[in-house]
Amino acid sequence: MATAVRTALGVGAAALATLALASPDAQAATPAGSPAHRPSASPNPSATHSAGSTTRPTAGPYASPSASPSPSPSPSASPSSAPTPPDVRIRTYAYGSHARQTMDVWWHTAGPRRPAVFVIHGGWWSGGDKKYMKSISRSYSQLGYTVVNLDYRLSGDAAWPAQRTDVLTAVNAVRRHAAMFNTDPGRYVLVGFSAGGHLAAAVGAYGDGRPGLRGVVGISPPVSPLSAFADGSAFGTKEQQKLRKAAIKLAGGCTPAKCPSVWSSMEVPFHASPGDPPMLAFHSAEEFVPPYQSEMLKEALASVGVRMTVKTMAGTQHSSPLYREPGVAETVQNWIVARLGH
Repeated sequence: MATAVRTALGVGAAALATLALASPDAQAATPAGSPAHRPSASPNPSATHSAGSTTRPTAGPYASPSASPSPSPSPSASPSSAPTPPDVRIRTYAYGSHARQTMDVWWHTAGPRRPAVFVIHGGWWSGGDKKYMKSISRSYSQLGYTVVNLDYRLSGDAAWPAQRTDVLTAVNAVRRHAAMFNTDPGRYVLVGFSAGGHLAAAVGAYGDGRPGLRGVVGISPPVSPLSAFADGSAFGTKEQQKLRKAAIKLAGGCTPAKCPSVWSSMEVPFHASPGDPPMLAFHSAEEFVPPYQSEMLKEALASVGVRMTVKTMAGTQHSSPLYREPGVAETVQNWIVARLGH
């Protein structure tokens, strides 16, 4: 498969209220413009604690077929019946001038500064929304963490690397305002679902590690768009063919042969470095994003001394349905606790 990836590429593998929350030190992120302000509804108006008013800018393989794949996490992912802790505040903030550059921040007003969990939704890079991740966000808030549930520009809004840039910008914004959110800027993890798992891993492998990033979790992450391109040929399943088209759209409508540098940038295994954080990935054995993609990343990270764990479950479940399988959410949570503490 490594040969297929290189063939597809055509070359070798070298290669809050807007306070404003986006700022010039976003590193790798293009500074946003000067946004206008308008009131925005609370991300969780039914919460027992006050959510108040917020502001945001005016915007501008070879795998078997997956049974009813759900690339975008559903609202019922990781259901939690326990109430949101009473000391938790939830607000929606803009971290850029685009309508999609917003994030819901859940933070504890009492006690010591908390580590943070950034939640990144999936949806073929072209859809999905943070609103589907509320239950998962609540579950990590109940564990005592600050939670940042973020949206990002989709492939129809902007081509790669805009999506990675948005995650970097959101992370940097929260770290800059860590005191406001009672958050420890030196301890956070990224948890991504499907396409969001690709973004989480891409941020984890960006440069030689990110300040404060203690771990990356991907649930069905397509960390190798080049593999997805190869698997989505006429011989691939319907879902694999759809993923191939989604990857091309992410690359601005350009194929690997025509835009090798863009595809190389999207290919997470190409960017493994010694400073990268440890990673965890879950796949189903027969889903349309096969486990071998994460195994490729695991091998690349191992070559530079970084540990990655890849777990494979039976069946075809993808993304949030996989997260709801018995033991998966608990394993992820335990892995995060081991890296962030309580």
